[in-house]
Amino acid sequence: MGGALERLRVIDTTHVLAGPFAAYQLGVLGADVIKIEDPNDPDQARMQGSDPALTDAEMGTAFLAQGSNKRCMALDLKTEDGREALLALVDGADVFVENYRPGAFEALGLGYEALFARNPGLVYCSISAFGATGPRREQTGYDNVIQAFCGMMAMTGTEASGPLKCGAPVIDYATGTTAAFAITAALLQRTRTGRGQHVDVSMLDVALMLMSAPLTGYLWNGAHPQAQGNDFFFATLGCYDTADEPLMIAASNLSQQERLWRLLGRPERIQQENNARLAAHAEEKALLAQIFATRPAAEWEEILLAERIPAARVRRLEEAMADPQIAARGVLGRHEGWGPDGRGLTVPVAGFSLSESPARVRTPPEPVGGQLALARWRP
Repeated sequence: MGGALERLRVIDTTHVLAGPFAAYQLGVLGADVIKIEDPNDPDQARMQGSDPALTDAEMGTAFLAQGSNKRCMALDLKTEDGREALLALVDGADVFVENYRPGAFEALGLGYEALFARNPGLVYCSISAFGATGPRREQTGYDNVIQAFCGMMAMTGTEASGPLKCGAPVIDYATGTTAAFAITAALLQRTRTGRGQHVDVSMLDVALMLMSAPLTGYLWNGAHPQAQGNDFFFATLGCYDTADEPLMIAASNLSQQERLWRLLGRPERIQQENNARLAAHAEEKALLAQIFATRPAAEWEEILLAERIPAARVRRLEEAMADPQIAARGVLGRHEGWGPDGRGLTVPVAGFSLSESPARVRTPPEPVGGQLALARWRP
């Protein structure tokens, strides 16, 4: 069964994470993705990851995570030959993705206006730290820098710890997902108009979208989100120490908090409206901490889930991956026999499933310039 984006060609000139992930998401949906890299300065993600041998071979696990379903071509875009080869590819492409500093591709004659003039149906996506407009447009940045800039770090952690960044590069991945979504929307619009368009994706803009609720609260009445660590506005949401390890609970709405207090034998703590829950936060937190300390986390998890109260003990990655839910969802794809020792490669595919055109990995990640024959390819 073909992918939803089958017969669409994507030229991926991106590097590091957000851009490559956007192109990867298009690739797992069936698009023909051609990854362009400088032979003298390839995607730096190739030199990052958990296996030093793979990193030395420019096939680091950071690259492998979003390297499937891409044909790799090495072109030096600073040379006329390299640019001519890229333009030949663009003439037959549907999507072009770049994530360099705004103005960099324009200086090479490869900006949106130049490519749109050659191919009016082209969807041209630019991904950058601060976007293509505004006083910071030329300022570069990575996930951690944007987390610091946008206010996300300031609301993460505790007073004792100080600001903390998220453990995973959430802005990078959210930016890649947003770009793939916007590209797909532009492709849909093209079916109506026959014309492509410029898609401008800013990591900062995406970060603000991730903080929509606290941002809206601040814009409404100046309420400044405080760093609360693992606490929430209601005491019945939060992380509590148990007899052996931490447990996260989420008795979020009024009916869930009612079930929680009845389960714990404290029906007098049931609140009828949320403002009362806010006022009782400190008292309820102290009581819940005392109660949850009496049993192991796994036991509490089973008890709470039986009453339809969301809860999970804090798991390490290897524990989460061993849970049968992961295998049941089919979120992982496998390249059998891949690697220097033939052990195979397993990677995340997509955070959704499609009944008629499922996302999947078809071809394994390639080395720099893996598609040497493409140097002679013409659409």
